[in-house]
Amino acid sequence: MKIRMVKVIFLFISCLSNLNAQFYTAEDVQICESKFEFAANKNLSQKPIGDVIAEIGKTFLGGDYLAHGIEKSGGEQLIINLTGLDCTTFLENALAFARLIKQNKSSFEDYQSELIKVRYRNGIIDEYPSRLHYFSDWIFDNVKKGIVEDVTKEIGGEKIQFKVGFMSKNPDKYLHLSENPKFIPIIEQQEKEINEREYYYIPKQKVHLYESKIQNGDLIAITTNIEGLDIGHVGIAVKVDNGRIHFMHAPLVGAKVQISEEPLPEYLAKIKKHTGVIVLRAVEP
Repeated sequence: MKIRMVKVIFLFISCLSNLNAQFYTAEDVQICESKFEFAANKNLSQKPIGDVIAEIGKTFLGGDYLAHGIEKSGGEQLIINLTGLDCTTFLENALAFARLIKQNKSSFEDYQSELIKVRYRNGIIDEYPSRLHYFSDWIFDNVKKGIVEDVTKEIGGEKIQFKVGFMSKNPDKYLHLSENPKFIPIIEQQEKEINEREYYYIPKQKVHLYESKIQNGDLIAITTNIEGLDIGHVGIAVKVDNGRIHFMHAPLVGAKVQISEEPLPEYLAKIKKHTGVIVLRAVEP
């Protein structure tokens, strides 16, 4: 136990001495280690990656929602916050841990590298615009990297054309764009590229028709009717005892990480801003 604590303290001090590269706490290191211990105890490395994503996701149930948990003034850096999650960081962490578990990797350094690979364009940190801000861009980049497969079209999806522009039109809502207006033209170019791509989604009125084709541990991106945005919420598909697909997610400020009481189609139906879903499937590493 003493050796382990010395290791945690050393990692924490190393982090503080190099804030331009990364930011985390000793508690984050401990939580990371607990995920790998859980995986080893449950022999998760032998399960399909979707099941691993779902099981790791469940270990976050009851955790606090934290808005803007990876925003920090100054240069872009990898920010790890496992004590509070928003919907995207919840999904990213479940995916990153699952990929490492499947590869029998379990060091904190492995986790940092994997999170960078998932969160950043081409897996490289290069100032604020290198982070994958729009989730449609996240999808495009992580498909290109071979991390996930977009299965929406093959299970019954229809074409959708995004018209993103919220970030460049509202820079005051983003810490780094307020501090560095020079990034706004870069974000505008990224928005243009998203708007020129072809995506598919399943309208929420039809999700019940294709629910049986959604697998446990699939990543669910919910499209939105909010002007200038593409994806309004993300989470993980979970098959429960009744055989239905429910939605595991970090919902909103003041709420905990949870699994929806209703199956996915019913969950979508009750929220007006949700218009449909994109279904992603993790690729076995």
